[in-house]
Amino acid sequence: MAARDIARTATPSPRPAAESRFYANDTLLRQSLHDLTPSGIERILSGATRALVLLSLAAPAALAQNPPAAPAAPAADATVVAKPTYVSIPLEIDVNRSAADVWKRVGKYCGIGEWFQIPCTITQGKEDEFGAVRSVANEVLVGKTELSYTYTQPVRAGRPYDLYHGTLEARPVTATTSKLVYTLVYDNSMLPDDAAKAADRQRRVTTFTRALQNMKILAEGGTLPPPAPRGGGAGRGN
Repeated sequence: MAARDIARTATPSPRPAAESRFYANDTLLRQSLHDLTPSGIERILSGATRALVLLSLAAPAALAQNPPAAPAAPAADATVVAKPTYVSIPLEIDVNRSAADVWKRVGKYCGIGEWFQIPCTITQGKEDEFGAVRSVANEVLVGKTELSYTYTQPVRAGRPYDLYHGTLEARPVTATTSKLVYTLVYDNSMLPDDAAKAADRQRRVTTFTRALQNMKILAEGGTLPPPAPRGGGAGRGN
């Protein structure tokens, strides 16, 4: 082999510029890491730790300055029914017995089972005491006197709440006569129009007038007629 060929083979070809810069930077990096002393490494780590601490302290402050928006609270006086229309239906019937005798005969809280001719049991509490619940529409006794009681019905899932209340009272007229007074109060705003409201009222009047007539018969010592056929006459309304 000629001398010039040996020289050409032994002499490395020049690297491209980009590759040269890479090797230069790599060399500098290795030299810098080699020259680092333990104290230098400690300073670097200490600086990184301080940065993390400052970041963790700054995060709550930033959150406090820009808290997430709270959900809007409902109005303090908001009601489930926006525009209720409360109505009352007062019904009464004369009875040829004293108020005390009448109440003794028909005034038990589950006495409704006899004069409405439907099943009734006390499902919670004690009969004739506040908070007693009867099986008829789960009605709750919420008020009473010696000769009266008031009940209501609980809120039911999927049904508008009409705040229905009923009060039954034996009211003295003379020492030996009295009247039974049955008063209903409820909200009829969920009914679509006046015709529906009138029909609903008439249904309740028919149903509870019959109940008063039955109570009068029982209080005066009579026997009730057979109940109206289910689905064919006035049933138990609320």
